[in-house]
Amino acid sequence: MNEEIGKRLRAAAEAHQPDHDRMLARVHRGMAATPVRRRPGIARSWPKVVLAGSAAAGILAVAGFAVAGSVPAPPAATTLTVPTTSEAPSSTRSPDSPVPPPATGRPAPATTGRPASSTPPATPAGNRVADGPLSAQGTVDPHSTVYWAQSTLDLDTARPLTALVVEVRITQTGGVQRTGQWQTGPADDFAVTTQDSGDAVVYRWELKPGRTLPAAAQVFAVQYNHAAGTRHADLDSYRVQATTTDGSHTLRGGFTTP
Repeated sequence: MNEEIGKRLRAAAEAHQPDHDRMLARVHRGMAATPVRRRPGIARSWPKVVLAGSAAAGILAVAGFAVAGSVPAPPAATTLTVPTTSEAPSSTRSPDSPVPPPATGRPAPATTGRPASSTPPATPAGNRVADGPLSAQGTVDPHSTVYWAQSTLDLDTARPLTALVVEVRITQTGGVQRTGQWQTGPADDFAVTTQDSGDAVVYRWELKPGRTLPAAAQVFAVQYNHAAGTRHADLDSYRVQATTTDGSHTLRGGFTTP
């Protein structure tokens, strides 16, 4: 019986053509009618309750179809088009993105041996001294650091040297310790000594007997550690004694910082 009622209700729902005005009038009449009080107790038998429930379900189904047919379809979704330009947006950084570390530089390590370039560094005017065919100038190497330094003596001779003694004195200004020396002439041509002499470290080159230095530019360099900080070379000095075909010559001078 229930299945038969359900079939009839579905058939009626499919064949129903909703009438909007008529439905509104029916709703208005229902709202205006006086509600009927329900009698206490069970007044209906079980089959009647089932029938009434099925009928109510059918009415709700029909009403649902009617309402669905009367409600207008929602408007189509509107797509917002944002114009694009060729200009790139300003760069921004997310709070969670890592901050690139700042660029840092490391100073070039100090040279502890012969400079790569054979050209001596420029020196202030007035530092060069001369005697006959010889001239010389002393400078502190620009690659020196707050712990280490190199003092360089540039010796030029316009004539061959048959005898030569070069002596460099580095004043003990605190923590001065010899670390080495070098020269441009052949090492076998010189007797080289280094010693601590009271208030200075003394470096000495002596041309061996029977050897001759050609007329050319010669370089003699001394290297040493010193107390941390800027070291002044005002008290450092050099002495050159040389013999050429025209006689003996002597040069004396100091070292300046370029």
